[in-house]
Amino acid sequence: MSTTTIPIGNRWLPLPVLLTGTCMVVLDFFIVNVALPQIQAQLHAGAGSIEWVVAGYALTSAVFLISAARLGDRFGRRRMFSAGLALFTVSSAACGAAATPTELVVARLAQGVAAALLTPNVLSIIGVLYTGEDRARALGAYATVMGLAAVGGQLIGGVLIAADPAGLGWRSVFLINVPIGMMGLLLTPRVIPESRARTAPPLDAAGTALVTAALIAVVLPLVEGRQHGWPAWTWLSLAAAPVLLALFALHQRRVARAGGVPLLDPALFRVRSFSAGLLAQLGFWCGQASFFVVLALYLQEGCGLRPLPAGLVFTILAVAYLVASMAAPSLAMRHGRRVIAAGALVLALGHLLLLAAVAAVGVSGSIGALVPGLLLVGTGMGLVLAPLATTILQSLDPERAGAASGALTTMQNVGNALGVAITGVIFFGALHAGYARAFELAVAELALTLVVVAILTRLLPRPARA
Repeated sequence: MSTTTIPIGNRWLPLPVLLTGTCMVVLDFFIVNVALPQIQAQLHAGAGSIEWVVAGYALTSAVFLISAARLGDRFGRRRMFSAGLALFTVSSAACGAAATPTELVVARLAQGVAAALLTPNVLSIIGVLYTGEDRARALGAYATVMGLAAVGGQLIGGVLIAADPAGLGWRSVFLINVPIGMMGLLLTPRVIPESRARTAPPLDAAGTALVTAALIAVVLPLVEGRQHGWPAWTWLSLAAAPVLLALFALHQRRVARAGGVPLLDPALFRVRSFSAGLLAQLGFWCGQASFFVVLALYLQEGCGLRPLPAGLVFTILAVAYLVASMAAPSLAMRHGRRVIAAGALVLALGHLLLLAAVAAVGVSGSIGALVPGLLLVGTGMGLVLAPLATTILQSLDPERAGAASGALTTMQNVGNALGVAITGVIFFGALHAGYARAFELAVAELALTLVVVAILTRLLPRPARA
């Protein structure tokens, strides 16, 4: 592995630039939620377009993540990081300038590709630059930035829209990335050394095409089917999805048998705990983006809150998340998978409390009724998020950790895309009965999914010290 070194006294200079890229990627996934009602009104966007604004970003991120890591190994990690940062900056400008829902969705798809280029190469560069305790500190900072960007996204979006700089309204949540991205592009070649792998695995174009087609075959009909009356093509598309996934699995086995490097190593799935963990990861993340979307729409379109007060409601959840996430690592070390199961059930209970509160107050009662449910939702998220990935990786040999981490991150993005599509069918399909009823049905589905996640944790590895 070849690298360009930097003076030891300056070894921390690259980290802020790398973390800025990470912050932009995560923040842009969540910051858009409080802007959705304004986007819908000003661009005359339908429900399908609103879902694509969120799900499309996750979808393109998911399908290009592993390939982006290989591009970095082959052509240079800093080069791919810079390319991702440049594309993210340009696509953010395109989002902010969009005049139609289609233009916005296309720009969001490009943002997802940029996010895929950024994310794995940030981790690769950190792995090259830092060792031992320095690497642990860098990864800790990386996790902290991700968490803060996720839980603070809605509030930051609300502040930007309320401030309305230059009369930009919702466009400011995208355009804020432009000066930040340009500054990052100026600093990257000055503070981040280049590195690449001596022997980089080849790109798997056929595998990428198959998995992309399979995911689109699921997400496209779920997002578009309801508003078009579920025509025949939607059912044919859904039926084609498992066939495409089977072809993808066969292709991966063929590549592995030929001595190549598949996108997803089939050997990983021979470990039962990993397969169950991957399903748990999928189920958990199916409920994250979708919950933030339906909560934002309920608060603003249903209850009539402005973006800033709606963002402040999200901070209730964010505070609980931060507190729980700080306690989660030590709890997981002592109790292992039981912490994840408990977190999933706490999260499910939070959804049920929200269901009961909304059933009682509708769209005109006190928002204070939501507080107990939001606190439990944030607590559950904090207890599950980090321990889930750590516990899953315990079941694998260290040499497979990199491939498994890539699979888990990919599944996270797949879950976000599928979750928005599936929950969107329920939520938007019930809007004729009002925002309160639509929200109740959506969180009921999310609670049921989390019970399944809790059951799947029984197949995860036991704690190292029982």
